[in-house]
Amino acid sequence: MELDWLTSRQMDEVWGMTERQVQSLCSKGKIDGVVRVGRSWLIKKRTQKPIDGRTKVAKEQKQQMKSEPIRK
Repeated sequence: MELDWLTSRQMDEVWGMTERQVQSLCSKGKIDGVVRVGRSWLIKKRTQKPIDGRTKVAKEQKQQMKSEPIRK
């Protein structure tokens, strides 16, 4: 039986970052659909890696969001 959840330790290998970085993103709410079980974070397997806000791509996306008109 295949599980749909991975721990922050397992996700750090998938995303190529440290476990602490993954835990920090979870606690800040930067990753959608995470669940806290005791002292561990569970993340769905197919969850996309969040974009690093310090990169050029993220800064361009942020600028684009600011320039878009608000739709109702």
